[in-house]
Amino acid sequence: MSVTEILFTPLLKADPGRPLITHYDDAAGTRVELSRATIANWAAKTANWLRDEHDVEPGDPVAVLLPAHWQTAGLLLGAWWCGARVVGAGVNAKVAVVPPGGTADADVVAVASLHPMGLGSGAAVDYLDDVRLHGDDFTPWEPTPGSTPALGESTVDAVVAKARELAAKMDSEPRVLSTLEWNVPSGVLKGFLAVLAAGGSLVQVSSPDAGLMGARRDSEKVTQQLG
Repeated sequence: MSVTEILFTPLLKADPGRPLITHYDDAAGTRVELSRATIANWAAKTANWLRDEHDVEPGDPVAVLLPAHWQTAGLLLGAWWCGARVVGAGVNAKVAVVPPGGTADADVVAVASLHPMGLGSGAAVDYLDDVRLHGDDFTPWEPTPGSTPALGESTVDAVVAKARELAAKMDSEPRVLSTLEWNVPSGVLKGFLAVLAAGGSLVQVSSPDAGLMGARRDSEKVTQQLG
């Protein structure tokens, strides 16, 4: 099975309405909260888009060159769901998703707007506008072997094992406040997958305002902090 099916699907089945990620952008003054079910919807659309529109097969490299963001969460889970290998900068990828103004070495380069409400970017290949055309459910054509590369040079089995090792150092079902960026591979493991493996939810803050963090820990009922 894929990383998504192993670490995320059990959370979705247990409580689909529970928040998965609450994203703050302190520079823009925005807050967006998405449930496990909503992120699953984005992930399914992403997996269908990658597989059906761009012929991504298990082990194919997909470059995720975005900051820590709710859009990135859906993209990561969708990429793994169809068996893709998530890579960072400097790798020739089959598909790359970049922020506005970003570039990448890839067969297809799509732009994610990072708009808090999910508006498109207007780019020639627009990640958010394109994935909306795809289905809300995803069924792999065949199971993803555990030996399939999934994150950088690590296989599905290795990624899951490392995420669970990091999760063992967390509280059970933590509410995690984080300012960590999701660089590949270490940031994705520490700042995202470990939280999933612990059964938790994430309060992710971009451009953090130090003066707001104390009150935010209280208002969001944070039990643990990263970064």
